[in-house]
Amino acid sequence: MNKQQLENRLIDFVASIIRLTIKFEKNYAGNHLLGQITRSSTSPALNYGEAQSAESKKDFIHKMGVCLKELRETFVCLKIIEKANLTADLESLTKAKEEANQLISIFVSSIKTSKNNS
Repeated sequence: MNKQQLENRLIDFVASIIRLTIKFEKNYAGNHLLGQITRSSTSPALNYGEAQSAESKKDFIHKMGVCLKELRETFVCLKIIEKANLTADLESLTKAKEEANQLISIFVSSIKTSKNNS
């Protein structure tokens, strides 16, 4: 997967999360997690763009690490949303969890590779 494909995949992931949040229960918890997951899911796409302009290998690894942390946060949010029944769209929720997990694996692998090449 090249840089542009990964960036597009991150953008598609964010769009799927935004579409999912539109269907959240309208209550305090739903509103809170809507904001939280919107922030955490948009961060990897934005930070990945920054990583492409990293000033050093160390800076690149750091920015990729931020992406990984935010993806993990998003994954946990999705699990909370599922357990709390904050959406009836279980198909989209399951797909989002699967994609988050795959993106986490990609970033773990990329960070390991970058560290080994330093």
